[in-house]
Amino acid sequence: MIEWFDDLKLGMRFKSGAVTVSREDIKRFASEFDPQPFHMDEAAAENTAFKGLAASGWHTAAIAMNLAVQVRPFGPHPLLGAGVDDLRWMKPVRPGDTLHLEGEVVELVPSRTKPQGIARVKWTAYNQHDEPVYTFNPIGIVPRRPT
Repeated sequence: MIEWFDDLKLGMRFKSGAVTVSREDIKRFASEFDPQPFHMDEAAAENTAFKGLAASGWHTAAIAMNLAVQVRPFGPHPLLGAGVDDLRWMKPVRPGDTLHLEGEVVELVPSRTKPQGIARVKWTAYNQHDEPVYTFNPIGIVPRRPT
């Protein structure tokens, strides 16, 4: 069981449950945070590079964050971060797509001055066809085991 930075190991893997993205979810998120035609209007979206309604990349990122929180890769500790690297949207997320998240611990750096460490988990979101749709590599701050 993971409780502290010290319990994490390079190569450790995590996998989330799945969530299906509805047409209504896509439009609701877009109307509040990314009100562009290809996220809100099927007819208008047909005449764009997406050739149909597609979720906002930020919606995909929010879904991935929710799935990462549910996985609890740092045990009881929150997913506190200092930034994100290598964020990429690789494929549009469409109405009816079912997404899940997979992660791998790729870097662990204990702090020399604080009771914490930096844990890097490379996360990739996949659709129901196991096609990667989104990837990100957050800089996680995880407490060390008290001495």
